[in-house]
Amino acid sequence: MDETLAGALASLLGALVGGGISYLLNRQQYRHQLRLSREAHKTEYMAEETARHFLSHRGYTDRSFETLRKHLGGFDDDELRKILVRAGAIRTFRGDGSEWWRLLSRMDEYIESKAGERG
Repeated sequence: MDETLAGALASLLGALVGGGISYLLNRQQYRHQLRLSREAHKTEYMAEETARHFLSHRGYTDRSFETLRKHLGGFDDDELRKILVRAGAIRTFRGDGSEWWRLLSRMDEYIESKAGERG
């Protein structure tokens, strides 16, 4: 085998092995940083999960802000609204001025339920 070709193949092999090791180490470090970040922000993360749980209930597409505030205690109103937005919810208002929230992902379900009420 030609020395130039052997040197090129050895360099290529070294680059592939080094790149693979770097990739694996970076991926592991990323997962570790993500876990640390979740731990540092666990209260907010769990609040978002809880909000999604309440807003995902099969029987109710919408929840009043009062109900959500009662079950997600410990947050002031604006902080709770930010949590709801991060959870993927949108705010609506009823005719009486009350504030209601629903998951954006359930908008089609909400529209279908309203069309069924009219039909």
